[in-house]
Amino acid sequence: MDETIRALVHAKFSKYPKRSYEKGQIIVFSGEDPAHIFYLLSGKVREYAITYRGDEIVVNIFKPAAFFPMSWALNHTPNNFFYRTEEATEMHIVPADAAVAFLKSHPEVTLDLLSRVYRGVDGLFGKMIQLMSGTAKSRLAYELLTECRRFGIAQPDGSFLLETNESDLAARSALSRETVSREMQKLKAHGVKVTPKGVIVTYIHQLEVIVLKESN
Repeated sequence: MDETIRALVHAKFSKYPKRSYEKGQIIVFSGEDPAHIFYLLSGKVREYAITYRGDEIVVNIFKPAAFFPMSWALNHTPNNFFYRTEEATEMHIVPADAAVAFLKSHPEVTLDLLSRVYRGVDGLFGKMIQLMSGTAKSRLAYELLTECRRFGIAQPDGSFLLETNESDLAARSALSRETVSREMQKLKAHGVKVTPKGVIVTYIHQLEVIVLKESN
């Protein structure tokens, strides 16, 4: 988000009540329409669904300055997802009608939101291609690439640290925990390793090659 846009959003939404949430707290349940939207100050929030087998499928991860769920606020679509904090989180609670009115009166904010939505859609299309034609290895590589680009912490040697684990990668790539563990062993040859701090991706370009090669 552009800093000018971020400042506009903050100036508007920070006027509303602020709440703190502990890690792992569900703030909205599937089938429950929220009473308001959330403006994320700090922390992360996971949007996910539960399959009939009880598996968790991650749809999105929201990071600071995001405000959600806007599909519900704009279109009154039924909410089919859970929203859960990934870590200790602070958010402002904003009435949906106030958020929509703000977007209508500030087209530059609406354009920024639309731009971010399209980037997200492109990411979902890429994940769909992996689900339909990729291997387990390329699906995991694609998820690691996405994590690097959105949340990766750049290291002095050019590698990326991902503060994640195999269970989270399984939920985000729609693979079983066992499959992720097996494929991570294969990716060691491409500079991917699990450490106590998280996952290290040494050569991001090698993951890009895997995604291109094994999903065609």
